[in-house]
Amino acid sequence: MSTAALTSPGEVLADLLPATTASRARVRDAALVLGGAALTGIAAQIAVPVPGSPVPVTGQTFAALLVGASLGTRRGVLSLALYALAGMAGMPWFAGGASGAGGATFGYIMGMLLAAGLVGALARRGGDRSMLRTAATMAAGTAVIYAVGVPYLALSTGMPFGQAVAVGLVPFLIGDALKAALAMGALPTAWKLAPLCG
Repeated sequence: MSTAALTSPGEVLADLLPATTASRARVRDAALVLGGAALTGIAAQIAVPVPGSPVPVTGQTFAALLVGASLGTRRGVLSLALYALAGMAGMPWFAGGASGAGGATFGYIMGMLLAAGLVGALARRGGDRSMLRTAATMAAGTAVIYAVGVPYLALSTGMPFGQAVAVGLVPFLIGDALKAALAMGALPTAWKLAPLCG
């Protein structure tokens, strides 16, 4: 039996978690939002400096995209908003234990918030149920992160846009391809295993 036969159109993975009443659904959703923010904060601590760039390689973008795909638009955006607001308020869970707003990489965090919304919307349309669709979904989310992060990097540092692309996008393309490959395996597999866990 196919996964599609066992799930409804418009569902994301988090919707498969049981919630028998409206109050339990709210508790479940709050826990998912907190968990998504925490996952992103933990993944941000996997940070490797890139020579010549103020932007490190982190697990943060991968976590943000997975949160969006797994939780859907509303919960994904709330998770990343909570992550961003807590970091702005001083919680040291941005890349490498940083916090606060306005740093050179803060645009990437805002991009992740928007990307979580887009990826969540695509996942509700089945964008995470096959390898090719997952690759396209992750590519779209990654493009949003760079569309916000790179111009913000240029503006916040005063560097020319071309230089911002060279230090804030180009060094990360191979890593982004690897992250997409991980998602291509993880998300469709989760959908295939979901009926076995129910």
